[in-house]
Amino acid sequence: MFLFLMELKVQRLGLLQPIFQKVRIAPKKTVKFSPAEKLEEVVVQQVFSGNESLTKALRPLVEAAESVLELDDAKRRRTILRIDAGGGTVEHVNWLLERGYQLHCKDYSGHRAEKLAASVQEWFTDPKDPNRQFGWVTLPTDGIYVRPVRRIAVRCRKKNGQWGVGVILSTLAPEEVLSLVGESPEKADDPQAVLWAYVRFYDQRGGGVEIEIKEDKHGLGSLRRNKKRFEAQQMMVLLEALAHNLLVWVRGWLADACPRLARWGLLRWIRDAIHISGVVVFHSS
Repeated sequence: MFLFLMELKVQRLGLLQPIFQKVRIAPKKTVKFSPAEKLEEVVVQQVFSGNESLTKALRPLVEAAESVLELDDAKRRRTILRIDAGGGTVEHVNWLLERGYQLHCKDYSGHRAEKLAASVQEWFTDPKDPNRQFGWVTLPTDGIYVRPVRRIAVRCRKKNGQWGVGVILSTLAPEEVLSLVGESPEKADDPQAVLWAYVRFYDQRGGGVEIEIKEDKHGLGSLRRNKKRFEAQQMMVLLEALAHNLLVWVRGWLADACPRLARWGLLRWIRDAIHISGVVVFHSS
């Protein structure tokens, strides 16, 4: 399967300059639900005006990714979209489900999340966080979604002692999500292990894309190359994605000759490898 991590990045272009939002889709590839292999390539990276959020950007981003990766109906059925709450509206969820995607996201509505969480009959405590609990939502979907989804309520204790509540929506079967987090599918009969796997799989969406964006900031100097005009910033984002992917490809090409280089991030690649003085010699043979 292909796993797309979709993150929203707000980029401020100076004190009196407009605010642009840069959204990146970066893939992770999994085969037969084995642990994800990080590819680190940028599939789609676009710029949106500062007053737009993922609720408006999701459709054009997904459609652009479909075009780049040539995702037909069969491929979309083998593609998981893991998205934060900005893409979890009923409208967007149904649009993605109608297109055949597997989905793992957070419900957009906080009010609906509180109502659904009230239907949980048994809460389980997170083994790694005593202030977080999760449980199955027992209320029926009442035809809200065009395909069956599993709903997991998650609540976290806030500093004031009250609970903050969210709901995870997922089309994945317990055996599938267990495999995706590196657990044995045989644990599908353990309700706590299954619930924790769904929560952990959603938790894993954070970090990967942010780290890559941070590497681009420092390695490619993207913050120092911002433009005032929207069209110019769009071109800079495209060039940044090209530079990012080129470095990822070169690192892969040289990995066999020098395995140590394969472990370097983009910042170290640019600082310690590409800046080394040298001479290229071509042989007639």
